Amino acid sequence: MAEKEKIGFVGVGNMGAPMVRNLAKAGVPVLAYDLNPAALESVTSESNIVTGASSLAELGAKCTCVITMLPTGADVREAVLGEGGIASKMPEGGIVIDMSSSEPMGTKELAAELEARGLHLVDAPVSGGVPRAVDGTLTLMTGGADDVVARIAPVLKPIGKIHRTGPVGSGHAAKALNNYLSAASLAATSEALLVALKFGLDGAAMADIWDASTGFSNATRNKLHQHILNEKFAAGFTLKLLAKDVGIARALAEQLGVRADHLDHISALLGEALEELGEEADHTALYRYLERISEGA
Repeated sequence: MAEKEKIGFVGVGNMGAPMVRNLAKAGVPVLAYDLNPAALESVTSESNIVTGASSLAELGAKCTCVITMLPTGADVREAVLGEGGIASKMPEGGIVIDMSSSEPMGTKELAAELEARGLHLVDAPVSGGVPRAVDGTLTLMTGGADDVVARIAPVLKPIGKIHRTGPVGSGHAAKALNNYLSAASLAATSEALLVALKFGLDGAAMADIWDASTGFSNATRNKLHQHILNEKFAAGFTLKLLAKDVGIARALAEQLGVRADHLDHISALLGEALEELGEEADHTALYRYLERISEGA
């Protein structure tokens, strides 16, 4: 049960911080760690049941369950198995919950290495962005052994809803493919808007029509009015991270021998946009890149 687990949390950035806050609101004590002292201070200063760890080794030693919310699978591996990492001091039977967007095959390898140490790995990447991280309604695509997932279910309840995907690694596969679909709908919606505007149609009206019709998607519902038509481009998820996730999906298709032409195209498109717009660009700024290249058509 959640009250019997000692919870650690690594990575209290845009997504991690509200997740920690929701755990605290639910009365779950959290020992947090982040390389950014200011980010760590932000969450520890808000609640007397969220405290900061001085190292990953301390986190592992004091916690039976550690959640990681880091940029890449390589970062997770380093945090868990690197020198002085979480696994160096974690007690036998401990659980690492990787809620980052990591490579499925790498996750399976990490799980095997942790199993040899008497530790468990669950992959539970999230979908919903910062707004749903704040209100605790994230979708948790969760891979791992049934008994281990059952053990951590109360821990994850304040963060979002568990959707079982299968054995370890399957959650990360599901997340990468989900983000490919999200990217594809964003690209298609952006191109449709460019054509509509060129023809003289009203963009806001078209956004409403598409969202009420068979062309609706997350892009029509949550991005056109909110971030593209008003040119805010501030959904809170970078183009760099979206390109990384779609790249994971593309690599998975290649590893499995699946031809995926549209996936190849979207992955390449995101890479081109990232090169032009820069690593800090919001993923909705893909529209700006498509707008520029459309002018030369």
